[in-house]
Amino acid sequence: MVKIFYHRVVISILLLMACSGAAAQAQDKPLYFGELYKAGMQFSDKAKQLNGLQVRFYGYMAPPLKVESDFFVLTKTPLSVCPFCESEVDWPDDLIFVTGDYPFRIIAYNRRIVVSGLLDLGTQSHQETGFVSRVRILNAHYDMN
Repeated sequence: MVKIFYHRVVISILLLMACSGAAAQAQDKPLYFGELYKAGMQFSDKAKQLNGLQVRFYGYMAPPLKVESDFFVLTKTPLSVCPFCESEVDWPDDLIFVTGDYPFRIIAYNRRIVVSGLLDLGTQSHQETGFVSRVRILNAHYDMN
């Protein structure tokens, strides 16, 4: 009886380690802008597999609409103006809407940063601004790169 108990404990620990390892790999491995979409602006298989998981993107903070905000737009290349579009049809494949639980410190538009958070795919409107996005990073934080 004791042997069965210890066997189950070992199996449980191994399963937890495997699950933790998969999440850590998703967090440690960056997802690049070019890997988000396939033809016709459809989400790629890789992006779909990582949806809801911790990811990391490298990019640039687009100029914000206001000084203190809990969101910003991450771009593939530096932009000196705000890149928001009016509909998902016009949404470029090199923008990601980034949100957090606290106001982000503004970074110069030409300084590369690394953003980590939960990948969220699908068309949504931001409640505060009404901006439409197809890709979001939620609960995000960033570091200088």
